[in-house]
Amino acid sequence: QVQLVESGGGWVQPGGSLRLSCAASGTIFSFNAMGWYRQAPGKARELVATIAPGGSTNYADSVKGRFTISRDNAKNTVYLQMNSLKPEDTAVYYCNADERATPFGNYWGKGTLVTVSS
Repeated sequence: QVQLVESGGGWVQPGGSLRLSCAASGTIFSFNAMGWYRQAPGKARELVATIAPGGSTNYADSVKGRFTISRDNAKNTVYLQMNSLKPEDTAVYYCNADERATPFGNYWGKGTLVTVSS
């Protein structure tokens, strides 16, 4: 079955950086649109960034210019480089895979916690 495993979360001071990784298995990674979403305490899950199979990207306005999503199809991995982190970036970050080929499934990882505080 499809598995998405996130890593790289942790605690960082405001202004710091973190790099999240999401390793996928059980799916044809290069055919998938991949995304990062986040959910802060008491709030709904929201889109952070997505990357299409061809490499085009999309970002939430709140992270534009600070976060970069990328993918390595040879390693079946998607990354989220997060710079200039702010306390409001504190959330559980989830990886998402949206299959653009049969069976057209949509999958989530279990999430990794990012805490930004001084």
